[in-house]
Parts: sequence; structure tokens; C-alpha cells
Amino acid sequence: MTPIKTDILVIGAGSGGLSVAAGASQMGADVTLLEGHRMGGDCLNFGCVPSKALLASAKQAYGQGHGARFGVADVAPQVDYAAAKDHVHDVIAQITPMDSQERFEGFGVRVIREYGTFISPTEVRAGDQVISARRVVIATGSSPLVPPIPGLDKVPYETNETLFDLREKPEHLLIIGGGPIGMEMAQAHVRLGCKVTVIEGMKALGKDDPEAAAVVLDALRGEGVEIAEDALVSEVAGQAGAITVSTQDGRSFVGTHLLLAVGRKSNMDRLNLEAAGVDVTRTGIKVDDSLRTTNKKIYAIGDVAGGLQFTHVAGYHAGVIIRSALFGLPSKAKTGHIPWATYTDPELAQVGLTEMQARTQYSTRLEVVRFDYHHNDRAIAERKTTGFIKVMVVKGRPVGVTIVGHQAGELINLWSLALANNLKMSQVAAMVSPYPTIGEVNKRAAGAYFSPRLFENQAVKRVVGFVQKWIP
Repeated sequence: MTPIKTDILVIGAGSGGLSVAAGASQMGADVTLLEGHRMGGDCLNFGCVPSKALLASAKQAYGQGHGARFGVADVAPQVDYAAAKDHVHDVIAQITPMDSQERFEGFGVRVIREYGTFISPTEVRAGDQVISARRVVIATGSSPLVPPIPGLDKVPYETNETLFDLREKPEHLLIIGGGPIGMEMAQAHVRLGCKVTVIEGMKALGKDDPEAAAVVLDALRGEGVEIAEDALVSEVAGQAGAITVSTQDGRSFVGTHLLLAVGRKSNMDRLNLEAAGVDVTRTGIKVDDSLRTTNKKIYAIGDVAGGLQFTHVAGYHAGVIIRSALFGLPSKAKTGHIPWATYTDPELAQVGLTEMQARTQYSTRLEVVRFDYHHNDRAIAERKTTGFIKVMVVKGRPVGVTIVGHQAGELINLWSLALANNLKMSQVAAMVSPYPTIGEVNKRAAGAYFSPRLFENQAVKRVVGFVQKWIP
């Protein structure tokens, strides 16, 4: 075995691990990075990047068939599913150099293409090397959860790790799971000419505001996606090209292809965490507010930490622990300002508390203000008037924002900034948006908070009346 000593050992070259490795190395630390699979992790290779690329292909196909309202004749799109997948892989290829081994070695990072296994609280074996580190960062991410459904082991199925390599267009895609991944892939495939059925054991998009989720689900159903809710799967049977999914209430769904999109599981199996003195929970590695594990020299970030499983959370976690691991300064991770988005059309985005959560927490102190897209001039021009924004406000400060509609994932950025910096609604209202933009939706929502205070306030009217009558 070859011994290696390092300041920071990062296990996993996904979004969070790469951010730690690049930052720590460029600030003078000796950094070793382990990756046994693909550089860039799930997001680049199997998740965020390929899914958004496929959605982009689907958007083009949909646009060809829905141009008449803009004065452009509708045409039936000629979809080449394999070519759409070529587009997906081209997008991945263009981004890959940013996450490559060569780039990080250029930063001074020692990159070892092996999986890591703890052999002691301070040592990790990777291939024929034993690495001793002052600090270890576990950033191994997550993988698609494959539930123990009877018959599943006898039927071919896809997950997000295999779907983007599929070249044959599914005639009828069955999707088990109605969360963000399931709904995004449902819309992508129905727009690319597939028949699609989503089978959800509870409520589709059930973690989001139900009023906003209903807008998305109505849109998908309008495009032809069949969405079966309260449909707990009891059995899967059949063969390639003829797969049957049965549910506990007696329903059955038949399709040609099956996609599992029922959630994620933290990647911990290879790590031998017991040897490191690291405790785990039902969802991932146990961490404190500083993202330290039960071994104070070891951190866990991103999906493997068992909290919010988003690429941008892993990147945020990286910044939190760099402050602690490199400079010895106190640093804690927070979640109140973390946004998330589902990239369907219309998009669905959330930051902070939903209306239901805010009503539970703040009761009578809560004010909910909203603004509908159909009052936004740019949305009217773009024929994107479906949707709304609602802001949960307590004592003049936003505590949560829900947006459903065109570019909701872009609009939510402003509100993440507001929550991260404890801004007031007056500061958002003071912003000037160029006209006409979808971004005016945010300003108009802030204006909706002040409108009754200004236009329905008798004291304000009396002051204005006095000034107009007596002040020259």
C-alpha cells in the first residue's frame, strides 16, 4: 500500500466535492480527491444537465405544433428520439471539461480514480493507496431508489442513470413516481411523441404547495399525460415492450417501457462508516449544523447528508465547510433560503415556507399576497399567462414564496436573496424592473403587499387631502 498524507480528502467528485476541492486547493491546502465513477457526479451525467437538455428538445417539438396563436402555422413535429439523445450527450460533453480530472489537477488537486473506504477514523483506502487526512469531506451523493416491488426483478426498467442512454423512443412510458423527476420526464416524453402514464402512490408533486402543483398537473394532463394518484404499486409484471403495473386498489396500467422515479438513496454502502466512527440516520449520514459528522474531523455534504437533495445545496454546503475546515471559523448551514424548482412548463419554484407551513407557524401574524401572471404584460405578449406568485409575509418580511408559471425557476432567485439577507418587502418594492419583463412579477407582488396600506388607508387619504388643500 502506498501512503499519502493530505490536508483535505474529498470523497466524491460531484457538485459539492468539486467545489470543496477547487476552493481548498486554490487557497493553499493540500487536497486529494477520490472518484470511482464519473467526474461531475450525478448532476452532470445522469441528472440536472441531461434532463434539462431533453426538456429543451421537447420544448422545440411542442413549439412546432403550437405556433398558430403567434401567426405561425402549426406543423406536426418530426421527432428523432435518438437525435434528441445525441443533443443530450452533446450538452454533457460541452460541460464535461469544467468537471474533468485534468482541470482539477491543474488546480493542484491530487485526483485518484478509485472509490474510498474508511479503515480508521483518519484513514481511507483507495485502490492500493492509504490516505491519511486532517479533514475528510464525504460528498458521495445519492442514487435512484429502487423499491422492493414484487416482480420488478423480472422486468426491464429505467432509472435516471439509464434513461438518457435509451435510443428507442418509448411507445408508452410508464413512470412510477410523481415527484419532480417523474413529472419533468413525463412532459418531456409526451412532447416527444410518447404516450405517458404517471403512477403516484400519494399525490403528484405532493411536497409542493397544492394550489401551485395543481396548475402544473392541469397543464400536463392537458398535454395528454395520464396521472394516476393514490395508486400504490403492488406488482410489476411482463416483459420488454409489454409491461403491466398493478396497484393495490385494483387498477392496472400497461406500457412498453418503465421508468422508476420514486426518490433517492444516499450513497454510503462502500464507505465502511463504522470504521470511521460516523453515525448514520434513515436518510443519510448524521451531521450537525456545521455539517460535521459524529467524527469531528469528517464532514458530509450534499445528498449524502440526508437533507435537501439538490445540486445547488451541495454547492452551498461546500462554501459552509470551507470556512470551517480551512480557517477554523464557525460556520453553519441553513435551509430557510434554499430554493428549489421543477422545470416543467409551467415551472414550479419554492423558497422558504409554503402557505400551509407559514399558517401553521405564524397563524394570525401571517399575510399572504399574490400576483397573477395574466396581469403581466410580457407574459401576455409571450402567451404565458398561466400561473401566479404568492408571498408569505410576517411583519413586513417575506418568510416564503411560491411561484408557478413561466420562468419561475429564474424568478425565485430574488426571493432567495431576500430570505438569505432578511430583507423587507419595502426593499423588494424599491427595485426597478425593466419593462416589459417577466421579472416585474416579483415587484408587483411586493406592490400588492403595500397597495391596501396606501390606497385603502383613510389616514393616508386625509394626509393627501390636507397637503393638496393647504400646502402651496
